[in-house]
Amino acid sequence: MEFSVYDPGEIDEIRDLFIRTFTDSESEAEGTMVGNLAYELMNTTDNNDLFVFVARDHHQHHGAQIAGCIIFSRLTFDSGIDAFLLSPVAVSSDYQGKGTGQALINFGLSILKDNGTQLVFTYGDPNYYSRTGFAPVSEAVIRAPLPLSHPEGWLGQALISKTIEPMNGKPQCVEAMNKPEIW
Repeated sequence: MEFSVYDPGEIDEIRDLFIRTFTDSESEAEGTMVGNLAYELMNTTDNNDLFVFVARDHHQHHGAQIAGCIIFSRLTFDSGIDAFLLSPVAVSSDYQGKGTGQALINFGLSILKDNGTQLVFTYGDPNYYSRTGFAPVSEAVIRAPLPLSHPEGWLGQALISKTIEPMNGKPQCVEAMNKPEIW
């Protein structure tokens, strides 16, 4: 498995990966919604505010198939701290349960850390994301950009310091993520 930054020419293939993965695990409606979210993130977010990483399987006969994709988009705090949101994340159904997603997330986190990113947040399953260093964050410490339907899914980690310090106000997410229905 090879991990790298995505190629903008792969946007359609990446959208299809998100659609297939979330259709398989949730529903067709969810698959379409997440696929369109990923597509919009890649098409409308400034390059300085976006990191997209892919896992490619070179053992496929028809070229290197994208087995997974993770997207980090900027969270802007009044304090100016460098922070990103990990969402969405997809690993093709054929590759789930093999550590591909965790390895891809760890790859992405190491690049963000090298880039000077201080905090990373995600909104998802605590059991899954705890394997890559995320831990629950109380909204009394750091608020999410929009109201959370599952507050237990608001997770974060400090990449440079040891702890996440409380901050006032709430961060702004990028435009594509600024939709109440995805929170």
